[in-house]
Amino acid sequence: MAESHGSRRGRRRLRRRTRRRVRRVLLVGLVVTAVLLGAAGWVGFRGWQARAHLVNAAGLARELSSQVLAGDLDRAQRTLAALQEQAGAARAATGDPGWWVARHAPYAGDDVAAVRSIAVAIDDLARHAFPVLLRTDLATLVPTQGRLDLDRLRAASAGLTEADAAVRRSRVGLDAVPAEDLVSQLRTALGELRTEIDRLAGLTGAAQRGARVLPALLGANGPRSYLLLSQNLAELRATGGMFGAYAVIHADDGRIGLREQGTSAQFGRFTPALPVTEEVRRLYTDLPGIYPADVNLTPHFPTAAKLYREMYRRHSGQTVDGVLAVDPVMLSYLLQATGPVRVPGDATLVSSQVVRTLLSDAYQGRDDSGQDAFFAASASAVFDAFLTKKVNPRGLLSALDRSITERRILFWSARPEEQRTFHDTRLAGVLPEQEAAPTVGVFLNDGSGAKLGYYLRPAATLTMGDCADEGRRHLRLRFTLHSSAPDTGLSKSVLGLARADDPYTARTLVSLYSPAGGTVLGARLDGKPISLGSGTERRRQVVIATVDVAPNATRTLDVDLLTSRNTAGTPEIWHTPTATPWTTQVVPAPSCKQ
Repeated sequence: MAESHGSRRGRRRLRRRTRRRVRRVLLVGLVVTAVLLGAAGWVGFRGWQARAHLVNAAGLARELSSQVLAGDLDRAQRTLAALQEQAGAARAATGDPGWWVARHAPYAGDDVAAVRSIAVAIDDLARHAFPVLLRTDLATLVPTQGRLDLDRLRAASAGLTEADAAVRRSRVGLDAVPAEDLVSQLRTALGELRTEIDRLAGLTGAAQRGARVLPALLGANGPRSYLLLSQNLAELRATGGMFGAYAVIHADDGRIGLREQGTSAQFGRFTPALPVTEEVRRLYTDLPGIYPADVNLTPHFPTAAKLYREMYRRHSGQTVDGVLAVDPVMLSYLLQATGPVRVPGDATLVSSQVVRTLLSDAYQGRDDSGQDAFFAASASAVFDAFLTKKVNPRGLLSALDRSITERRILFWSARPEEQRTFHDTRLAGVLPEQEAAPTVGVFLNDGSGAKLGYYLRPAATLTMGDCADEGRRHLRLRFTLHSSAPDTGLSKSVLGLARADDPYTARTLVSLYSPAGGTVLGARLDGKPISLGSGTERRRQVVIATVDVAPNATRTLDVDLLTSRNTAGTPEIWHTPTATPWTTQVVPAPSCKQ
């Protein structure tokens, strides 16, 4: 059948319209491609600029930190000006419309947005946090001639609160960045920045809390008294060491002094036992309520502090307002700031040697009463130097910050409103029942009845494993314990009761705490399955393994754990502070959401 003339004309019009549409689409495509390529080139150029500024800012921030700690405020001011210039340039380089378009592009958009968030965080810190910190006279936070000026402390409070708020705003902004999908270098940079800001937040948070609560703690509204406890790391307990020597601190209108000194041995034992929770009793029997030396078998410091405070009340008839615990390693940090301190009629304490002096040398040639007297006199001498010697306040604050970070200073207030102020800080020593990221606890209690803790060298590696149902995650903990103890020559007071049969073998009761809401699945000692004592404390499953370590030997404990439901974040290890710092490592893994 012949095709009509009208049909042929219709097909030609259709072909012309189709060709015009194709040309239009191709033209639009070429234009869009050119725009996108141009934008990509512009963003790449601006990204190169931002990277250079951010690298410079990071170096300047490290310099600024060192100068502030050294008290070199003139150089710190110049460094701050340079930091503000570089941080502001990085923020500007990541804030134009082209960068905004790139943030919404597929694949690379998350990386581009993360660079912007990092630039904004550093610029905010440079403009709103660091200037306030430089203006703050840190001398207001440490005592002079045994007294803290409470009026100056109150005046510093507003600035410190402002700086802390700026730091926390920056951290919240970085928390919103989804790190899992970033390229590895950017993910690492983001993680490092979060860690540094967390550390800065710890400093500013502690400073602003201190400025707010210290006036009341130091007797602004009437006299206060506190127990100062020395933890003997040679005889391990979960919070550090056995509570040995004690002193009573008296504070009135900012003036601070030591009043009374003694030892836990003077308390005797308490029968009937002081009340402890059913959870603690199942794990540690009634011992924490009977013996002052055992109140801190539990790692939850408020429990130990309350028990010791009540024991002191029954012993002396006096009720104190709180409990402060320190250890010889913390004293070594203070001595770095104060310089050597002479113990009247005895040794000179030097930072590099004080741990050995107190935990090893003190047991040679002294009976038990002589050792207790030396510990008490040493704590008093260092405390007096801290209060009265004229030292760089930044050095003292650095020593205190390091001690708090390592949980070598712990404090509990009998007043609930004050305790709430720092309840969520390391200073409080609270074993949390709720946590943002899973925490695995490894706590050590001496089981030898000896003082061999000085010779123990612990290490722990926590590895994130497979994802499980309901958002749980498998974790693998490897804990090693090495003993550097000699096999001869130690005094009877060091060897003690020798409950491990061989007096030179250290028996340690290792308490393993699951993450809050989690589970301990099983354990192996040197590759062989072992039976474990089990219980719970503060929503954590707890298992206890007995580990005997002979001189120059190493034991290895492998533990499988499971986190709570819907867990997130990189896990952390919380452990007993010891005379020798732990070697710890956390091996991360991609999020279970990926």
